[in-house]
Amino acid sequence: MSERTRSLLALFLSVSVPLALGGLGTISTARAIPRWYQRIRKPFWTPPSWLFGPVWTLLYAMMGTASWLVWKAGWERPQVRAAEGLFAGQLLVNALWTPIFFGRRAFGLALADIVLLWNLILATAIQFYRIRPVAGLLLVPYLMWVSYASTLNAGIWWLNRGTSSPSSPGDSVPSGPAADHPDVAGREPQQKEGYAGQH
Repeated sequence: MSERTRSLLALFLSVSVPLALGGLGTISTARAIPRWYQRIRKPFWTPPSWLFGPVWTLLYAMMGTASWLVWKAGWERPQVRAAEGLFAGQLLVNALWTPIFFGRRAFGLALADIVLLWNLILATAIQFYRIRPVAGLLLVPYLMWVSYASTLNAGIWWLNRGTSSPSSPGDSVPSGPAADHPDVAGREPQQKEGYAGQH
């Protein structure tokens, strides 16, 4: 196998792995979106649902490319292996968010996960930048989007604190403080709107 072919194969794998993990995350959202998720309260800055797919596809492609650029700097270098280890760690934490939020409906735990993710992305971007500056810069949009997604997660957790979480996804109805104030989220819960996941 030529060096060029090997490099292109590595690029393909670097981009495909994040995209595949992101695709798996949609399994947890497929049943949730038309059911209980539409009935919970969300912050007024929640974007339209169509935005998430294109944004995450682009971000996964960019992070995969960044990983590939760092790999090209030389796998034998300890700094490269450490940076790629951080990258793998943040990717795992990223993948865990969707089943936590949509599968378990544990908004507080999901918030803790996304805060950890933010810190891992920052650490990864710094290490990538030290090895290949362009690789670190490629992670900046990812960090910015996760910052925004963190505010969505925090808002949903706050607005739905005290919400019951029965075993049937279709029966989750807001209760507690959020239910007493129909306008607290700036919109009606039954309105079809954007969703926070993937993030």
